[in-house]
Amino acid sequence: MIYVTGDIHGDFGRFRSPETRQLKKGDTLLICGDFGFLWDGTKAEQTLLKKIGKLKYRVCFIDGVHENFSLLNQFPAEEFCGGQARQISGNLWHLMRGEIYTMEGKRIFTMGGGVSPDDDFRAPDDNRLRWEIPSKEELNRALDNLRRAGTVDYIVTHEPPMRVKSFLQLKQNANTSDVTGLNTFFEEIGKLCSFRRWFFGSMHVDKLIASTHAAVFRKVLRMDM
Repeated sequence: MIYVTGDIHGDFGRFRSPETRQLKKGDTLLICGDFGFLWDGTKAEQTLLKKIGKLKYRVCFIDGVHENFSLLNQFPAEEFCGGQARQISGNLWHLMRGEIYTMEGKRIFTMGGGVSPDDDFRAPDDNRLRWEIPSKEELNRALDNLRRAGTVDYIVTHEPPMRVKSFLQLKQNANTSDVTGLNTFFEEIGKLCSFRRWFFGSMHVDKLIASTHAAVFRKVLRMDM
């Protein structure tokens, strides 16, 4: 089975939760950004990455806005489930931007990245997060892959489409980042291809929006629900 959860932010305790413990050998857990375990490259961090890679189920994450991309980009891309991905350690994989993967017969489009709400407070020399916004090349690759595919089963992103983000901010009276060009891009993606459900994690809430979009945070959802 394929399961989805939200931002983990380097909290290993999330892998010990009752919901996560239900996963079995051969299952896959998809994390919707802000994985957070690639940050400072210390030996302790490397030990945790190896520990995650040795879990009985496969862990796949997309990048969010709180990652150390300088470290992440050191891992080479290779073929994985029909797309390009980075093997971090054992069963731990980074799913790259604009790729389409086939898992358990389901086609899954992934797109990490976003704009951090704390962007204005960073030091001028903080380069760890400089690649958080998808490049023009990454956006074009995403569009090309989706046009060729025409339809996918699921979409997994860190940020939501524009209208969904605006709706959640209104409902929650949330003090989060404004709607950005990436949210608008995702709005257009929703018109470009057909899909069953869209999962995203940046809003830090667990909420099903209609039948097509699901905000995930701490819950662990079966992808086919």
